[in-house]
Amino acid sequence: MGRRTNTATWSDKYNRWQINVQRDGKRRSFYSSKPGRTGQREANAKADAWLDDGIEGGSARVSVLYADFLASKREGTSKSHWHGVESRYKNHIEPVIGRKRIDRVTEQDLQDVINQAYAKHSLAAKTLLNLRGDLSAFFKFCRRRRASALFPESLTIPASARRPSKGVLQPVDLLRLFNSDMTTYKGRPAKEEYINAFRFEVLTGMRPGEIVGLRWEDVHGSTVHLQRAVNSHNEITQGKNRNAVRTVELPALALRALDAQRLLTGPAGSVFGIRNPRDYRTHWERYRLANGMCKTTPYELRHTFVSVAKVLPEGQVKAVVGHSRNMDTFGTYGHEIEGEAAETARALDGVFARLLQKE
Repeated sequence: MGRRTNTATWSDKYNRWQINVQRDGKRRSFYSSKPGRTGQREANAKADAWLDDGIEGGSARVSVLYADFLASKREGTSKSHWHGVESRYKNHIEPVIGRKRIDRVTEQDLQDVINQAYAKHSLAAKTLLNLRGDLSAFFKFCRRRRASALFPESLTIPASARRPSKGVLQPVDLLRLFNSDMTTYKGRPAKEEYINAFRFEVLTGMRPGEIVGLRWEDVHGSTVHLQRAVNSHNEITQGKNRNAVRTVELPALALRALDAQRLLTGPAGSVFGIRNPRDYRTHWERYRLANGMCKTTPYELRHTFVSVAKVLPEGQVKAVVGHSRNMDTFGTYGHEIEGEAAETARALDGVFARLLQKE
């Protein structure tokens, strides 16, 4: 800072603040349409960023830079991730700011993207949070490219945005899950081939993609080393986040489900033989309907585990399910004490045993 000797002035003709600065013989103008001193400070800040940080390419359109941003996503992330980013851009970001120059985009413009996505499409809170994350990631990309100095730090989600509750299996549903291996196929009773996978997911809290990706070489005695997942596009990944790669001590009931599965498949290859995530979801939907169970998705079997295990210390549960650091209260300061994993497994056995005990 300090090289700028002038300040932004208000133009009645164009109804905006403007400041002209020069660096290395190159002259640039920066603007803000915000009224009052807030707009003057914003225009000055843009000029300072260009002078001090070497901001370049400020005249580029958002659509051009976003195309580069999406290309970097395709190269560095799985389709299940970048496909959503691309879809949200086309549906919600491009119509609002796609034609704007990047140096004229304000934080209010980005808030307008979120507000209009909610007002016009009634998006759920989770989708709006993803949209906000996209905008923050895009401007981080732009700052690295020295195309913008904007830090969108105060974007908010409308308070009335839908936050749907998660479904979980109730005790009566758990009793049916662990006492019935029958489903229907083409209208006739049949054995459910993924029954051990359903039970194992409820007993361990693993993600559906981790269940699909689990292989026998990941199982070592009473522990399982989770190191892969299969996403909705049938791509093999290392999981949702860096905490997804983990080793879990299995409770006795989960080991029993594995033993039953080993008799069906043998000790090699895929543990549950699930063809793809969509097939897993289809089988679960058919099974729960055949057994009169409450409406739930495969992912909500994981929520069922967390709901059952909430009587245990939070640190133990989060270590088992592999939450990311920002969700893991004890991730930074908590360290495993010898024997903790086995203690957690025994405690989980006790909780499930009480729920599954027939009256």
